[in-house]
Amino acid sequence: MDWLSEVNKRYRRNNQILFSKESEYLQDLRMLFEEQDHKTMVLWAMDFAAESVAVLETRYPLEKRPREALEAPWEWASGKIKMRYAQRKILDCHAFAKEAGCKEDVALCHAVGQACSVVHTAGHAIGYPAYDLTAIIHRYGIDACREAVESRKGEYVEKLFYWSGQTAITTRSWAAFLCQ
Repeated sequence: MDWLSEVNKRYRRNNQILFSKESEYLQDLRMLFEEQDHKTMVLWAMDFAAESVAVLETRYPLEKRPREALEAPWEWASGKIKMRYAQRKILDCHAFAKEAGCKEDVALCHAVGQACSVVHTAGHAIGYPAYDLTAIIHRYGIDACREAVESRKGEYVEKLFYWSGQTAITTRSWAAFLCQ
């Protein structure tokens, strides 16, 4: 089945998220993610989260929760704060989704939350594309989204390969739990 057919069914049912971690369209990404070390996935996810936060900040310049959700996991990943503080900031970003003005922004808030949660476990990484691609579909509309969605998926892979070569040379300090 073409990925757009699957998404179209969810779209017609008015589902909040149009992809799941089991979506056939995302399975090749899941396999690539599983081959990466945890630090690579953190770098990848936080890079994309920063893009989404920038979009949200242009639309909600007074709203601080997405930015705080982005900053806290970096501190957690470097061992400067404990998980509970970062978790609270991530959950606050998810809460902001309930206040966001449109379905695209709701999906972007959840995408940020999923990306920031990759510090906890790399398994959250697939949540970012699930929500980010949902946001793209809401931006372009179900009938005009194919090219944008497929292009974005290519960006995920491209950045993954970039970050997989950076963990050894990055000057970032890492908490012990990410070095195991």
